[in-house]
Amino acid sequence: MKKLVAYFSASGVTQRVATRLAEALGAQLHEIQPQVKYTREDLNWQNASSRSSVEMKDPNSRPAICDDVLDMSQYDVVYVGFPIWWYVAPTIINTFLEKHNFSGKTIVLFATSGGSGFGNTVSRLKPSVDATTKIVEGKVLSPSSTVADLKAWADKLGL
Repeated sequence: MKKLVAYFSASGVTQRVATRLAEALGAQLHEIQPQVKYTREDLNWQNASSRSSVEMKDPNSRPAICDDVLDMSQYDVVYVGFPIWWYVAPTIINTFLEKHNFSGKTIVLFATSGGSGFGNTVSRLKPSVDATTKIVEGKVLSPSSTVADLKAWADKLGL
């Protein structure tokens, strides 16, 4: 089974976990990059007019991503990682899911968070893929997770 680890990381925390996860899985690694990088001010969740706050208030927001030419047909399982924003995945994840064909594939979600869980993430992402795509709510992973920890977690999934 060929696997991909795709991730969005605004501050580098999710990137570190995704890199270790790709190593644990022997998977290809892909960064989901916004066309316009997020600044510290953009990520200020305490400012209602910050970029991230504005995007997350609008469930139809689809931040543009850099052109990523991925042949999804070669993957069976795609691990998709992101930081939790307002108890869900950032809307840039919807952009990524809507840009690619995940028909018949399994998507395993993983996240990093300062303290919250997945919340309504799965229900917010399901409309961005077709009905034949299986979305598995994975786990909020610690930035200190080792390659061995991540391999053990992935092995338990049985994918």
